[in-house]
Amino acid sequence: MTKPGRATLETVAVAAGVSMATVSKVLNDRHDVGPGTRLRVQRLLEEYDYAPPRRSPGRTTPVRLPVELIFGALDSPYSVEILRGVTSGPLDVVVSSRPTASELVAWSAGLTSQERCGAILVTSELTPAVQDNLARARLPYVLIDPAGELPDPSVATVGATNWAGGVSATRHLLELGHRRIAVIGGPEAMLCSRARIAGYSSELASWGVALDPALVRHGSFHHRAGYDAALALLDLPDPPTAIFAGSDEQAFGVIEATRVTGRRIPEDLSVVGFDDLPVARWFSPPLTTVRQPLADMGRTAAGILAEMLTENEPFGRQVELATKLVVRASTAPLDGSPLVHGGAARAHG
Repeated sequence: MTKPGRATLETVAVAAGVSMATVSKVLNDRHDVGPGTRLRVQRLLEEYDYAPPRRSPGRTTPVRLPVELIFGALDSPYSVEILRGVTSGPLDVVVSSRPTASELVAWSAGLTSQERCGAILVTSELTPAVQDNLARARLPYVLIDPAGELPDPSVATVGATNWAGGVSATRHLLELGHRRIAVIGGPEAMLCSRARIAGYSSELASWGVALDPALVRHGSFHHRAGYDAALALLDLPDPPTAIFAGSDEQAFGVIEATRVTGRRIPEDLSVVGFDDLPVARWFSPPLTTVRQPLADMGRTAAGILAEMLTENEPFGRQVELATKLVVRASTAPLDGSPLVHGGAARAHG
């Protein structure tokens, strides 16, 4: 008996007790589906009178559902680098931005009307409601730099060694003689920001330097947040001599605030960023920063999702890619004497 309304791939997958990727394989006559599962799916496709999305005239390629790449905010070079990595592989990708938790819940609740075979969520908060909706839809997904706590340790995630990056940035400044080192983090709920600040705190403690709460600030990862936080820090009675910013964009804001207040970089203030965006090496002065492999993070997430779509266990479910400190001209010893770079940045693991 045909069911009322237009059936979606998810409708058939739920009824068959399989993933949408398996239904897609049956539609495309793939051979890596067991005979019993294939027969069950084929019967349900007929029962539900399933019709695949209409294709343009002359298109002869098999039906391939896209994955959705979802950003908490699609407004920065960080997002562009992640996008570049995800789209470098064979996956068909649809990009969207869902900046609030309610928008993400609404998206996940409406998956029955959107034909997707998987999702990659970037800097998004995976609330229990969103996770339940994704599980109900049998939609495989991967998180990049998730915001908030993970409700389930089995969730696939990709990030960088943020704690180690915080350690290396702080150690570099301590080795230059700085002790009044401020840190500007991202949103307090974000795991990557908390890890970077934890690395900063740990390295200060290992050097016997007391953490001054007045030198710890939070904001978005954008230029304006770095600018505002730096103005407040530089207005303290005992201002910092160095600032570790949680992103390169924040660091650019710090540099602007430093100039507005009549200070020089690195003579009066050393600045370290985090990301190593392409523009960091061309900034004035070139930015010392912690490199995280953003494009590789996107590629890795796409690779994990591709494994899930073939119903193979991915090579890892919680992947952290290495960060590296890249020393350029925005940092100097406390006495203001410039570092000798020899025309090239020095990288520290």
